Amino acid sequence: MNATPGTPGSGTTEAPKRRPTINDVAEAAGVSRGTVSRYLNGGKWVSPDAQEAIHRAIRRTGYRANQHARSLVTGRANALAFLLAEPQDRLFADPTYTPLLRGAAEALTRRQMTLNLLVASTPEERENVVAYMAGGHVDGAMLISSHENDPLLDLLLSHGIPVVSCGLPLGRTDTVASVSVDEAGGARAMVAHLRSRGRRRIAMITGPLDQPGGRYRLQGYREELGADFDEALVAHGDWGRESGSAAMTELLARAGDIDAVFAASDAMAAGAMATLRRAGLRVPDDVAVGGFDDSPLAVNLDPPLTTMHQPFDRISAEMVALLLETVAGGEIKSVILPARLVVRAST
Repeated sequence: MNATPGTPGSGTTEAPKRRPTINDVAEAAGVSRGTVSRYLNGGKWVSPDAQEAIHRAIRRTGYRANQHARSLVTGRANALAFLLAEPQDRLFADPTYTPLLRGAAEALTRRQMTLNLLVASTPEERENVVAYMAGGHVDGAMLISSHENDPLLDLLLSHGIPVVSCGLPLGRTDTVASVSVDEAGGARAMVAHLRSRGRRRIAMITGPLDQPGGRYRLQGYREELGADFDEALVAHGDWGRESGSAAMTELLARAGDIDAVFAASDAMAAGAMATLRRAGLRVPDDVAVGGFDDSPLAVNLDPPLTTMHQPFDRISAEMVALLLETVAGGEIKSVILPARLVVRAST
């Protein structure tokens, strides 16, 4: 008996499902094919409403870009690097890097692009990652935690690799694009808050002064205090919890009448709180404590930490957008986002 065509046993198979095209996405989103193309190539000149409509249409249609074909046409890798200029162990020890990394990955996923995580803190690592990027494996780098006079930035620029810095690139603001929060403004807001609570001997634990967060948060603290600024109330840390603890010990030895401390990171604030507790001082009754970042750590401290909120998701999204503009030949720009005071029980 002859089998009916298209039925089991007939020897024929159903035609494969047609792969969704850019035209299908455009029709589903209600925009032109050119608008979809611009979205897929960085989003330049695409309104936020159109971007959201295209994002939904891509998910609904199941569209996937042919990255190999796209690379042949554009000469690009369709990938960006998340380049951390710190030792590998800092990646997960510092609570600010994970939300930045997650936000960058999500922003690139929406564009059907890939994120490469690279770490470069030693001369060997710097040479390896720059050679990798110069070989065309990525289109540009989001530089995280750069230091003033860091040779890594010089290497990237000398190889013509597009770069966007997370934080103002000290000494390079005219030649390197960047996305940052208002470091000094955020510090001023924290000191003003502590003063509004009746605190008068306000100490500070800074970050490294060869980084924008360290330098400009100290600047804001100093500006807000004005004539009340006292160099003896400043100690230095490295962003980490242990350095915050050591700095707080140093401050208490120098000035026992401290009634508040502003730590330039949540992790250093956590270390300071631990030292205050060991010294028999209560937070906030004896010493109020403020931080900076609003990382997941802040809400889990005892008491929960008053801090300056950094919009990490927005920082990441702005870095991706600005880096893609730079890759496309756009002008060097700096985007500065506001930091927001989040008041909790530590003050």
